[in-house]
Amino acid sequence: MQANWRIGSLFGIPLFLDPSWFFILALVTIINALDFSRQFEFVLAWSAGLVMALLLFASVLLHELGHSLVARSQGIKVNSITLFIFGGVASIDRESKTPGQAFQVAIAGPAVSFALFGLLYSLAQVLPNESIAEVLALDLANINLILGVFNLIPGLPLDGGQVLKAAIWKLTGSRFQGVRWAAQTGKLLGGVTIAIGLFLVLKEGQPFAIWLALIGGFVFRNATAYERLTTLQEALLQVTASETMTREFRVVDANQSLRSFADEYILADLQTPMPYYGAANGRYRGLVAIEDLQVIERSHWETETLERIVHPLSEIATVEEKTPLVEVIKRLETEHRNHLTVLSPAGAVSGVIDRGDIVRAVAKKLNMLIAETEIKRIKAEHTYPPGLQLPAIAQAIED
Repeated sequence: MQANWRIGSLFGIPLFLDPSWFFILALVTIINALDFSRQFEFVLAWSAGLVMALLLFASVLLHELGHSLVARSQGIKVNSITLFIFGGVASIDRESKTPGQAFQVAIAGPAVSFALFGLLYSLAQVLPNESIAEVLALDLANINLILGVFNLIPGLPLDGGQVLKAAIWKLTGSRFQGVRWAAQTGKLLGGVTIAIGLFLVLKEGQPFAIWLALIGGFVFRNATAYERLTTLQEALLQVTASETMTREFRVVDANQSLRSFADEYILADLQTPMPYYGAANGRYRGLVAIEDLQVIERSHWETETLERIVHPLSEIATVEEKTPLVEVIKRLETEHRNHLTVLSPAGAVSGVIDRGDIVRAVAKKLNMLIAETEIKRIKAEHTYPPGLQLPAIAQAIED
């Protein structure tokens, strides 16, 4: 798998090139050079073709920069801008907090494109008539106009889809409803574009129409990804700790000796280690951390009890039964813990949650098939599956 190539930064935002960018750069250069060759000599035509291709991608970069700078003005971190075969994409940490702010981020890109159209068209009016500079300015102005209009088509992942999302969000009060409407529109538009492209290729014999099918596939695939991501985010907000936790823990007598505890539990549970909670007189005393045994001289294990090393529930990482799963994920990551203790309304230990429990709950909610062997691996390694970036998804959800 080839990685993107970093080519610098702009306003502190890293810029990357996807390897597919070089293919489209060559294609756009050839198309423009052949077009310019009707008016200009060979060297000039091909030089202008390359310049046109580079200016086209500069326009795309400025378009994405418009989104990025508005997002950053809202306190949203912009991770990067990447140019690839279908244009560009800005990677941001999270969504805007309000539909109004989401609209501002969405409309910023097309606004930049329309502004470039106006500037380039005005520039063309003062350049020498039929000169290469005038032709470049007019062509680039028209491309920016098309770029702005095309991106306002109301379907995700296009900017128009983001505008539609913001409008539905404003009307319904639900960001998730906004995404669903915009994603469904994007899928419809993508499907129609695929059909038109294939029809023109297969029935009309127009091979370049394959680009329509490819663009339609890109739109359809990304709209579907938006829809799935939103369903996942909504699930993380709806599922609670009580629905996710398991009772994979042991309650031990806090009055027993360290030696008795080590012999009876630690050696027996080497293959399936789990949290231990000490209890005495009908009440939980706290969490027993195995590593704390190491600070006690073994010669004292016969006389010292678990009360000596127990961590009170008030001092350990806990969540309530009603805590949304998104908050559980954030706590696990920000505090670098392997599990969290779930407390009942009465303050007793109800259960424990680790990353394996989270993946199992998400899979059940979304009807995903994840083998129990994979759940066990996650529990043992304390890592999420590579294709399920739950920490990043949770972090993108606003509190």
